Amino acid sequence: MNILEAVLLGAVEGFTEFLPISSTGHLTILEKLLGYRIDAPDITAFTAIIQSGAVLATTIFLRHDIARIVPAFLRGLFSRAQRDNADYRFGWAVILGSVPIGIIGLLFQDSIETTLRSLWFVAIALIAYSGVMWFADHAATGVRHAPDVTWKDTLIIGTVQCLALIPGVSRSGATMTAGLLRDFDRVTVTKLSFFLSVPALLGATVLQTASEYDGISTANGGVGWPATITATLVSFIVGWFAVSWLLKFIAKHSYSIFIGYRLVLGAVLMVLLATNVIEPR
Repeated sequence: MNILEAVLLGAVEGFTEFLPISSTGHLTILEKLLGYRIDAPDITAFTAIIQSGAVLATTIFLRHDIARIVPAFLRGLFSRAQRDNADYRFGWAVILGSVPIGIIGLLFQDSIETTLRSLWFVAIALIAYSGVMWFADHAATGVRHAPDVTWKDTLIIGTVQCLALIPGVSRSGATMTAGLLRDFDRVTVTKLSFFLSVPALLGATVLQTASEYDGISTANGGVGWPATITATLVSFIVGWFAVSWLLKFIAKHSYSIFIGYRLVLGAVLMVLLATNVIEPR
């Protein structure tokens, strides 16, 4: 992979990771258009690893919240008197909400990296999950806020997050939709999605780096670590601006623009696949 392609893929990852339009779906489509075999081990690893740039951007963006929550969580572990603290409870909520996708991801890793990498799955998921997003967008009451978050809420949202293992669904789309259906306001839902993204994406990065370190190397015919590192850095830079923009945008707007975009992209992709303009893998 040349550096220009790495920059392009990193920018797409950074911009789409936090939008409910599926970053993996976009990367899979773009990787196919660039001529890569999208279910190749080095490409699936590359796709997962460059998400760590977006994770870092999220972590820095949430640094003030994290600096408050982590100490409160640690104090609560060793002091029963500290366990009524809302930040302690939120820490547990994020941990429990991150468990489902870790278990499902490990159990079905082979299918996720092979069968589900078909562009047909991407197209169908883009269109089908748009209906779920539309329903949540119109059914949500928004009467609950950040202090109301419980472990039960994040466990439900984290379980729905597992749908994001299907390219085209969107991790942020899944978590935001589930949050809206739990009646949280849009800003709280978006922040919850950010928090739940950190363990999920970091875990995928560590797993793929450990298992495919040699396979990514150009010496073994892979995309190459220089390209992977470049894409990760670009993902971080673009992701930082995307996170900042999304919180401001979602506070005042519905998901209509994202739903419309998903439907158009999914329909175009289906036409291209049906007419054999591009192959599904």
